[in-house]
Amino acid sequence: MIDYVKGRVVHIETEYVVLDVRDIGYRVFTPNPYALAGSDEPVTVYTHHHVREDATLLFGFGTREEQKLFRKLLDVSGIGPRVALGVLAGAKPESVIAAIQQENVAFLTKLPGIGRKTAQRMILDLKDKMDAIAGSLVAAAGLEYETAAVSGGEGAGTAWPEAREALAALGYTAAELDRAWQGLGRKAEPDETVDALMKRALQQLFKG
Repeated sequence: MIDYVKGRVVHIETEYVVLDVRDIGYRVFTPNPYALAGSDEPVTVYTHHHVREDATLLFGFGTREEQKLFRKLLDVSGIGPRVALGVLAGAKPESVIAAIQQENVAFLTKLPGIGRKTAQRMILDLKDKMDAIAGSLVAAAGLEYETAAVSGGEGAGTAWPEAREALAALGYTAAELDRAWQGLGRKAEPDETVDALMKRALQQLFKG
């Protein structure tokens, strides 16, 4: 079992990176390969070593928490490595965890490869297993764990994910949107609509 690899990123594709580890190139499939770009220093990627009859694959993540969540997702019937990777590419781990804990099927079905039945299985199989990973995320980030971002109502519940999606369609990058969310205190008002939250986020973006 390969638990992690550490090396320089020497090549990037849309689905994977190649890490040079002591003159051996490891192809590692990761949710966001381009997040590892821009540094000549060695990076540590936490991996899941997946073996099947016709291939041996490495799936890699920037944190232990992502690695743990990926492996939990593999325990759900109907979710294989590619779908699990798509889930982590489609949303932050804390958002996925919160959606599972709050039984938010609507949020989960927006993730790549996740239909309604699979979302329901995720909730049934994982709801009681997410606390440990959520706690690790809090400790790693040093931030209060916010579950409001994916709860069920129109206000604080779905406003930011929908507002973020709309702003991304306008051309804003994930990094810019993360900064805007931080500028808003990582909170939507209880009765805030998507349009209202977009306006506040745009104000943050215009501030630079």
